[in-house]
Amino acid sequence: MDALSETLRVVQLIGAIFINARFSAPWCYQSPRADSAAPLLEPGAERVVIFHLITQGECFVEMGDASPVRLVAGDAVIFPEGHAHRMTSQPGLLPASGASLEAVLSRRPRQLAYGGSGEITRLVCGYMACDLRVARLLLAGLPPLVRVNVRDSDVGAWLEASVRYALAEARSPRPGGAGVLAKLAEVLFIEVLRLYMHEAAEGRTGWLAGVRDRIVGAALAAIHKNPSHGWTLDELARVAGTSRSVLAERFQGLVGSSPIQYLTRWRMLVASNLLSRSNTPMSRIAEAVGYGTDTAFSRAFRREFGTPPAAWRRARATQPGALHTGALNTP
Repeated sequence: MDALSETLRVVQLIGAIFINARFSAPWCYQSPRADSAAPLLEPGAERVVIFHLITQGECFVEMGDASPVRLVAGDAVIFPEGHAHRMTSQPGLLPASGASLEAVLSRRPRQLAYGGSGEITRLVCGYMACDLRVARLLLAGLPPLVRVNVRDSDVGAWLEASVRYALAEARSPRPGGAGVLAKLAEVLFIEVLRLYMHEAAEGRTGWLAGVRDRIVGAALAAIHKNPSHGWTLDELARVAGTSRSVLAERFQGLVGSSPIQYLTRWRMLVASNLLSRSNTPMSRIAEAVGYGTDTAFSRAFRREFGTPPAAWRRARATQPGALHTGALNTP
């Protein structure tokens, strides 16, 4: 299994589509910073990443002083750093002073429609909530705005059609529509990352670039598949089919750390998810992430999180709305 698939198997992502919008030109909608919207969208989430999917028409996205980016039907955009931005029918328009995000979220269904008498643009707004460390891993090295066209992918075209169907279902009295939308939001977010990862581009760095790299990707896959193994640089180099020096240099250049430093961080991420999402005993968690004793595990965990694992688990259990529901199998 590749590192991205293994990561998504282990970590917890919570997605939702929170606005179904129909705009008619001229229009301009201001999307707030993700950290200010997070308490409304997913209370307790450490990180929220907002994304949009254009399902009909076209528009522009403006962010700070950057040049406007034109979007067409099928384009999906995410904002890895959570920047505030404007979605608009043409650059330079002032945002509408209509309902607040809180007011929109209180509606059932959550629909937004306004503008003039011009061309129609339809889009859906969604978010992905996750642990801060997961966000740093998955989104490291990405630009402030990531755009891909899902219609370039067979899966993406199916997904776009599924989103439209689920939005229609959410307006019907049949139960389960919101749950379907939540799952589709997760799949859409992941598909955007996959499409971006496989776009050929020179000079990209970050975790996704590392996964795509033949050498670094092989080492990452080995680490993610078996985090309890006592990996050495020599072993990882053999798995990757290269020398120690080449692996160390490429890994550092793309991922930003040494392979062994990354192994430790991944172990701690796996451990934190087991601690917060299961009742697995501490000794089993220590074994699952490669530590022979609870003491050694506790020492490593404290270095990463600043608190012992038992105390960290208790704090997460009492945190309102924290992302600690569900179950996770020990890898």
